[in-house]
Amino acid sequence: MAYLWLKAFHIIAVTAWMAGLFYLPRLMVYHRRTVLGGETSEVFKIMERRLLEAIMYPAMILSWVLGLALILVTDAFANIGLWLVVKLIGVVAMTFFHLWLAGFVKAFGNDERPRDERFFRMINEIPTVLLIVIVIMAVVKPL
Repeated sequence: MAYLWLKAFHIIAVTAWMAGLFYLPRLMVYHRRTVLGGETSEVFKIMERRLLEAIMYPAMILSWVLGLALILVTDAFANIGLWLVVKLIGVVAMTFFHLWLAGFVKAFGNDERPRDERFFRMINEIPTVLLIVIVIMAVVKPL
């Protein structure tokens, strides 16, 4: 029964984290269009910071904690498969992507314009690719 509760809360945490990872680069696309120091730019700063601090960081931490708890509960490390290694590499990459975005939030907060709109549109696809790899590894376990 504990396994099912861990799994349910892990899925909830991952869903919240992914929502933030999909939404934050999109906010940056629109923030990039605003006038430095303008009212709209200030609103985007608040939105980006709150999304990162109130939703994304807690969701990322819970995803990690609950995911590692699931590994321990299922004893997956005892008979580690390549699927788990690939999945964990994907989760580490997702974490680095999250931290990379946090750097952009900081830059926007300092009225810097780190990249152009097209860049933020392109990187918005990264979490989708990682999500596909992670979910296939966790559910299908093809390796």
